[in-house]
Amino acid sequence: MSLIPYDPFKHFTNIRKDFENFFSDFPSTFTFDKPFSSLSNIRVDVHETENEIIATCDLPGLENKEDVSIDVQNNLLTISGTLNRSKEIKEENMHRQERFVGRFHRTITLPCPVKREGVKATYRNGILEVRMPKQMENNQKKIDIEFLH
Repeated sequence: MSLIPYDPFKHFTNIRKDFENFFSDFPSTFTFDKPFSSLSNIRVDVHETENEIIATCDLPGLENKEDVSIDVQNNLLTISGTLNRSKEIKEENMHRQERFVGRFHRTITLPCPVKREGVKATYRNGILEVRMPKQMENNQKKIDIEFLH
């Protein structure tokens, strides 16, 4: 029979994931004149393969790579930046503005530790993809128990 160490904080991890899933469905802002005046809650899909964690998000309108910043630290992925529209229409001629313009920011918790080295990001057709290699945990050591009778 194998012994499994007790982790008193295991349930907190599940609660945190539940909160993240619950609040990710709320709109980022509730203003009525410009419903999308803040894009603090960009939508991010996260999945994993055997060797890496992959985050994908829709960011249409990025004009160059200096407009977005990606940081991976302490199991957190942070994506932030600015969406500028180079061919803006004068506000007095605008009848409806639903496309986002301005700063965005999103930090999400990753499902497992990743290496900062080797993170790769690509942007194509309005989709940002961030690939992060998993940090393999080979630190586990089996301890042999000596039974005395």
